[in-house]
Amino acid sequence: MSHNSIEQARNLEQAFSAFNRMSVQLESSYRDLENRVSALNEELAAARSERLQQLAEKERLADRLERLLELLPGGVLVLDDNGCISQTNPMAEALLEQDLPGKDWVAVMAEHFDHRLTEYGEVMLKNGKHVTISMRPLDAEPGQIVLLMDVSDQHDLKAMLNRQDRLAAMGEMAASLAHQIRTPLTTALLYASNFEKDNLNTADRQRMSVKVVERLRHLEHMVNDMLRFTRGSSFVAATIDLHALLNEFRQIMEPQIEQAGAALNLPDSREPIALRGDREAVLGVFLNLANNALQSCAGNAVLSISVTGTENGKVSIQFADNGPGIAADIAEKIFTPFYTTRSEGTGLGLAVAQATLRAHDGEIKYLSQQGKGATFVISLPLADSNDMLPSGSSHINEEYQRSRSMRS
Repeated sequence: MSHNSIEQARNLEQAFSAFNRMSVQLESSYRDLENRVSALNEELAAARSERLQQLAEKERLADRLERLLELLPGGVLVLDDNGCISQTNPMAEALLEQDLPGKDWVAVMAEHFDHRLTEYGEVMLKNGKHVTISMRPLDAEPGQIVLLMDVSDQHDLKAMLNRQDRLAAMGEMAASLAHQIRTPLTTALLYASNFEKDNLNTADRQRMSVKVVERLRHLEHMVNDMLRFTRGSSFVAATIDLHALLNEFRQIMEPQIEQAGAALNLPDSREPIALRGDREAVLGVFLNLANNALQSCAGNAVLSISVTGTENGKVSIQFADNGPGIAADIAEKIFTPFYTTRSEGTGLGLAVAQATLRAHDGEIKYLSQQGKGATFVISLPLADSNDMLPSGSSHINEEYQRSRSMRS
């Protein structure tokens, strides 16, 4: 064989050897690929099965949530980013109305919620039911969820228990009250018996008539205090001009102030301050504090009323006198029903005032020390022109607007 033939044979042998090696490598790679594809198919099948299980579980969870919403003893409304109702449950429709989805939540509140204050902070529906309202933003998407809980039964139970407590307190003081009523009644009867005398002149008759009327009015005041405390109060909320209310208070108190030789100082500022509450009830609190001040000051009484601040949606009003003040050992008892240091007092004036202010989401505090006059500070909620509802419901609207602004 020639040298070229030998070289060609060697090259051919090397080529076949390289082909065989490549074939082995390809076969190995193919087997690896087949194994990998098989493993991927198994993983895909497992993932598909897991996904199907997850979807089935989500469907079961969604079904359970839907059934739970149907059975939940509270109304649930879902609001979109525009404040429109997108979803409700049957209880929400039972509390409000049918076909709520698509309606504006604020418009629904205006149509169905009452404007009367409630004693325990609930919101009152026009159908007479009492509800509490909670609002929370949706974390996963724009909008909010509203929960309405019907607490009418709890409200009635609270009112009944509250009334029972007041009746129990009245029962404990029955003997004292009987004595307090007997005293002015006996006095009125004594004066009235003099009308039968033939020698009674006109001046004496008129004087005794005035005395009888005074005693009867005192009795009426005691009875009214007892009734207000025993029955509790239902207030009609409205916007109150504080300065107009103080002016009316001044006109009512002027005769008593002049008769007692006292002085009344009212705030000079004319900055408009609007309150939210029952006008007659708030005026009654003012008159009660003023009468207490006049009765506690022996002479030259000075009653000063001032607006000490407006913050956190409330206004603080201070009633201060120059009387002897209240002893430290009884200062904590002055708001206790039927507790009084005056022989002709009912012990209900401050208790009624405290109950009235609490029903208005306000409060009353006694701040003075004995010998430095008496100072009472009351707080009342300010009116908000954007509020549609009083008390707790006004905070709901504020929270709703605040949540929407945070979302935008």
